[in-house]
Amino acid sequence: MADASRAIHSQFGTASRAYDDVLLNRYRIINSCGTGGFGTVLTCWDTRLQRRVAIKRLPLSGSNASSTLSEALTEARTSSMLAHPNIVTVYDFEVEGPYAYLVMEYVDGLTLADLLSRVEGGTLTYDETACLVQSVASALGYAHENGVLHMDIKPTNIMIDRSGTVKLCDFGMATLASAAGFGGARGGTVGYMPPEQIEGDLVDERTDIFSFAVVVWQALLGASPFAAPSAEKSLALIRKGPGKPSKIDPNLGGIAEEALLGALAANPSSRIPSVETLAKELVFALGDPIAGARSLCGLVSQTPESAESDPEDWEGERLPLAVSHPWLPGAFARLASAATVLYLAWPLSAALVSDSTTVSYGLALGSAALTALWPPLGSALVLAGFCVCIALHATSAAPFLLALVTAITFVFWWALCATQSDLSTLSILLPACASSPIAGTAIAGTALTPAPALFTGLASWFVGRVWPVASGAGYALDGLVDAVLIPMTSAPSIMSLAGCGVSAALCSALTWRGSTPGFAVAGQSLGCTVLVASQLLAARMENGGIWVDPSWANTGIAVLLSVLVCSACVLHGPRDAGLESED
Repeated sequence: MADASRAIHSQFGTASRAYDDVLLNRYRIINSCGTGGFGTVLTCWDTRLQRRVAIKRLPLSGSNASSTLSEALTEARTSSMLAHPNIVTVYDFEVEGPYAYLVMEYVDGLTLADLLSRVEGGTLTYDETACLVQSVASALGYAHENGVLHMDIKPTNIMIDRSGTVKLCDFGMATLASAAGFGGARGGTVGYMPPEQIEGDLVDERTDIFSFAVVVWQALLGASPFAAPSAEKSLALIRKGPGKPSKIDPNLGGIAEEALLGALAANPSSRIPSVETLAKELVFALGDPIAGARSLCGLVSQTPESAESDPEDWEGERLPLAVSHPWLPGAFARLASAATVLYLAWPLSAALVSDSTTVSYGLALGSAALTALWPPLGSALVLAGFCVCIALHATSAAPFLLALVTAITFVFWWALCATQSDLSTLSILLPACASSPIAGTAIAGTALTPAPALFTGLASWFVGRVWPVASGAGYALDGLVDAVLIPMTSAPSIMSLAGCGVSAALCSALTWRGSTPGFAVAGQSLGCTVLVASQLLAARMENGGIWVDPSWANTGIAVLLSVLVCSACVLHGPRDAGLESED
């Protein structure tokens, strides 16, 4: 979190509103804080916990993407363990698409760089610098005790909030930046890096001490003594030495001067060995850290609040359901699937155990409850019960063979399609509830990827044709097999079947082409058009080449479901690949 939102506002101007963008299906972007050497810092609103956070977005691209991800995760884990009041807290680490996201504490204040650019002379008072030294040294000391180097201490990585608390940011980001292939000299910043970091030699705690001393020098005297346009020129300045600070400010002689020069030694072996020793000498020589904290608080509090970063003016806007209520889509899928299973399981249970109403109720309610726990289980229970009912009521080989073939088909469907989405059960069983073979197409086209959607469209058409006949005959199909199968092999039926499969596949292909609701709406429109056209062609074939209206009941169901699915997609918001597993 190298730059706070208000600091960036002053440097780059007000960022444009981006409230319609949601990251990780949870964090709504308030504004972009600019792009650094290895990522973009965003101020976001956590829609679940209702708080502001800072998110660093890191690109994972190129041949070294896997190593970048590994290093990023390692550094995020390390940073998250540094629980200290003067270190910015890391909340979470996520990967989505080509980016890694580091979710951090939002600091309502300014970076030290921004503060120095606003105060007279670009320097802090001795008391203010004493507070800065004490706070940053406390954070660094804690990190060093835990085996963590910062590697990129500079004014933009130090923040002061509105209470005057100083916080150190971006632990581990230097190493992470190097792994991502950005910047140079192991991810440090020219003007603040010691020679061993510039030259790629071994680094240790004294590397951070050098960079920290450069920041203190800048806070006291207004500029880094080693600022240069290149690492080579900065290295030459370091070898030459910074000179004595007392020549610039006569009040900085004695202990303060000795401590600074000891921390800025070019040779690490000549450098002050610990940040605690440096802080003790500097604070003693400079002044009162408590008075400095009060002064810093006053300086930062003078910064006007940015209306752009205040969520109150947009918090009331409609959020997608998947963001504002992430549990709702999964709950709907479970409840709708359970209701469908209950509706179909009751007559099946009555046919299986006709002598016990209590057992029938128990089987139906149990099936619905299991479906609510895991929706794909509902389709397995109902379709298995359907095949068993036909087999048990068969008195000849034909119905039994029909039940066997149906069972094999459903096993293949379940293995390939059922577990891909919680809505798969609804898509294959809805035609049985509605007595319409085309009722499951719209849901299959949105919930499943193209190949499973095609298979589900075909299977649901079969369910919609066979189930009403079987249930109407009490599942005794001995004299009805020809009446069921022969019409299904006619040209009109094949056209209707093909229409369901193609409609679901085309709808799915367009829906899954992008994650926004617009793709889903376009897919539903295309799928519904193909479905209605196939029903018109089937009706024409059935009537000897004469154009007649298709079954308006079936067509109406198809159009209504398509409209409902479009509405659900718009309310849901952008599709998130990990949402169902989370639910």
